[in-house]
Amino acid sequence: MSARVLRGVVVSDKMDKTVVVDVSRRKQHPLYRKVINRSRRFKAHDAANECNVGDVVRILETRPLSRGKRWRVIEILQRGDVAEVAPEQIGREIEAEVQAAPRAEAADAEPAAEAAEPADAEPAAEAAEPVGEPAAVSGEPVGAAEPPAESGGDAGDGDEGETP
Repeated sequence: MSARVLRGVVVSDKMDKTVVVDVSRRKQHPLYRKVINRSRRFKAHDAANECNVGDVVRILETRPLSRGKRWRVIEILQRGDVAEVAPEQIGREIEAEVQAAPRAEAADAEPAAEAAEPADAEPAAEAAEPVGEPAAVSGEPVGAAEPPAESGGDAGDGDEGETP
């Protein structure tokens, strides 16, 4: 019996001397006659650690090399075209550029606003009263205020003398 030879794409090369190869095939459904894509992943031995993600390789069935590894890489048919930079890093760079653009616009707008104000006018922050408690008017402490007015109409507020 001859050993099987399959062709697939390397989807992982994170293990030492082992790659995961995705072998895809097209199969027609027996009843509905629709063509279905089926795939299976095999662990294959890569003795020289030559394979990278995206490479198209030919693998050969062999004796069990470990618990899940029963294939060897015979040859690399085509080198994969995979980016050197991870997609997360690219996304972070774009995000930083997008966030930097409004800051630059705001920085450009501030000198223009300062130039539009006359030199003798006071800035709005200095002319306004401080925010917080109102100032004491007649020598009363700030915390001393009139008690809140009673609201009529509630039956349980302790007003037994009133009639509705």
